[in-house]
Amino acid sequence: MNKLALILAAACSSCVLRGAAGNDAAAWERQAQNITIVRDTWGIAHVYGRTDADAVFGVIYAQAEDDFNRVETNFLNSMGRLAEAQGEGEIYRDLRMKIFIDPDDMKAQYQKSPDWLKKLMNAWADGLNYYLHTHPNVKARVINRFEPWMALTFSEGSIGGDIERVNLTELEKFYGHGPRTQTASAFAPPAFRRDKEVEPAYVEPAGSNGAAVAPSNTTAHHALLLINPHTSFFFRSEAQMVSDEGLNAYGALTWGQFFIYQGFNDRAGWMHTSSGVDNIDEYLETVVRKGDTFYYKYANEERALKTGKIVVPYKSGTGMARKEFTVYRTHHGPVVREADSKWVSVRLMQEPMKALMQSYSRTKAKNYRTFRDTMELHTNSSNNTIFADAEGNIAYFHSNFIPRRDPKFDWTKPVDGSDPATEWKGVLSIDETPGLLNPKGGWLYNTNNHPWSAAGPDSPKKADFPAYVERGGENPRGLHAIRVLQNRKDFTLDSLVAAAYDSYQPGFEAQIPALLKAWDATPASSPLKGKVGEQIAMLRDWDYRWSAASVPNSIAVYWSEELGRQVAADARKAGISTDEYIATKATPDQMLQALSAASEKLTNDFGSWKTPWGIINRYQRNNGDIVQKFDDAAPSTPVMFTSARWGSLASFGARTYPGTKKMYGTSGNSFVAVVEFGDRVRARAVTAGGESGDPKSAHFGDQATRYATGDLREVYFYRPDVEQHVERQYHPGK
Repeated sequence: MNKLALILAAACSSCVLRGAAGNDAAAWERQAQNITIVRDTWGIAHVYGRTDADAVFGVIYAQAEDDFNRVETNFLNSMGRLAEAQGEGEIYRDLRMKIFIDPDDMKAQYQKSPDWLKKLMNAWADGLNYYLHTHPNVKARVINRFEPWMALTFSEGSIGGDIERVNLTELEKFYGHGPRTQTASAFAPPAFRRDKEVEPAYVEPAGSNGAAVAPSNTTAHHALLLINPHTSFFFRSEAQMVSDEGLNAYGALTWGQFFIYQGFNDRAGWMHTSSGVDNIDEYLETVVRKGDTFYYKYANEERALKTGKIVVPYKSGTGMARKEFTVYRTHHGPVVREADSKWVSVRLMQEPMKALMQSYSRTKAKNYRTFRDTMELHTNSSNNTIFADAEGNIAYFHSNFIPRRDPKFDWTKPVDGSDPATEWKGVLSIDETPGLLNPKGGWLYNTNNHPWSAAGPDSPKKADFPAYVERGGENPRGLHAIRVLQNRKDFTLDSLVAAAYDSYQPGFEAQIPALLKAWDATPASSPLKGKVGEQIAMLRDWDYRWSAASVPNSIAVYWSEELGRQVAADARKAGISTDEYIATKATPDQMLQALSAASEKLTNDFGSWKTPWGIINRYQRNNGDIVQKFDDAAPSTPVMFTSARWGSLASFGARTYPGTKKMYGTSGNSFVAVVEFGDRVRARAVTAGGESGDPKSAHFGDQATRYATGDLREVYFYRPDVEQHVERQYHPGK
């Protein structure tokens, strides 16, 4: 080809590219005219469109306006591309995602999707691309153009999906070194062993609270729903999506997703809590090597392992680099670690198209029957669900994906992959799974505990189900929930808020009496008596309730955490939690020494051990970074409620950080809503801090005080109400 031809070809190619971009922009602009975004006086986006696709376009555009960084970061994680933005420290996190999420498979899933779902995925990508097109000052770190199939990589809105339960340390041990080459016919993998992890004395409990109250237990005779996810802060946005095709949903969306994850429509509402189900299985694979091929034993045969190449690009000091891995799979799933001289493969639910269908379609379900129909897809794997509707139904659904397995095996441990009896045999139906519909007592709840107390005496019975449907137990929040829900017939929106923020802490019920008993048993001649006598007197009169003004709460928290650090190793040896060890096995001397040490720390850090809880326990957000750096000298807000560890239903997971004496929260209550379903839906809500991730925005911290004090604001759901509280109204791009 001569030089002139090359120039003409390049010019034509450039014209095609510019033309394609121009055509896209024109189509985006036309669709944007069908969409109206109304920002209310809290900055909440109410998105109105002619079609569901319009609502999707608008809501993802609004999310990008509020915090594009979080939108992109969630999809960098879901596609295994974090290392491209953050460097080689994320290589194995990316490898883990890429083992399960293959772009070619996602593209094929997109092509197989029903037309209605394709339209939504197309609108999702168009909304994000239009945002980038109209905001040239916003620079994506990696994803400069979103494609519709990408929505399938993050199809369920939990904070930690099933894939993230694969241990990164073990994955790196296995794939970081590569299989050892052996000349013998029997292949012995590297002798990697699970490190003996040292558990900290205290780990903030993860999870959420959900509760529903039947009309029989309310003054207005309407069903009520509590939505109280406990996540890392700023993990979800708050919005409303409305279309002329029957969509009208309000609630919390995980950044980057186009469906209301926890929320309500005009007739029904739903709340997800993390489940204790055992629905991810590991298989011990007996591997042999013959020549260059690895085989694994299955029944009386040897099957060749599937191998594949995965490349993980990563950001380096000199530009982009890449690391290549050979990964292995059996018919059970990918190999993720080694144990006891065997390779370990993992099997979990992988139905991204169905999961996205279910996640979206439940937002349009208007009653128990239609909501249950969405559950028949069986792809809401990691969650329990609390439900209520305007027909007066309340319901509890246990994990929506539970493989049917032979109960003779202990599924909490890796099982023999060579034994065909360990295969999954379909999925348990909803009727075969723990659940509740309209229990006689008129209430139900879940706090990430087992379902055997979900409705008091009306709860499902453990003996009726295989052990693998639930591997967890009771927790202090569960005991607290029963306390505030049972034996009441007068619930209102206000009293449900009060129950959600009830200040009692049942976690101290066993610990503080044990401390008082230790004091009483200690001889008067002990020097400790003189050091902590006043503290003991204060705790003896304490009612185990938190408040910003409470000094006993400060003493109790610092004492329990100090003692927990001291006895953590002994608790592990005894096979019990540190909290149980404190209440039942700690010696009087250990208890009083810890109280003395805690008092000294409070005095050293704050000038007096008589420091009110609100001085210590703080909310702070200094900038839009995903990981905050806390500073005692910067403004912060006192928070009255405490960690879920103590059984506080309102959860605030706080601790000190390098350079701080105050404790700052990073998880717990994030979005809280109470909803009443009658002829009209009524709701109140609060979001941690504010709707915007931009420190310059008026909505960066405008809800902080309400959040810290449990002062929920009115939700503007119906358009006439929204229009009475308009801050800004516009089409995307304008």
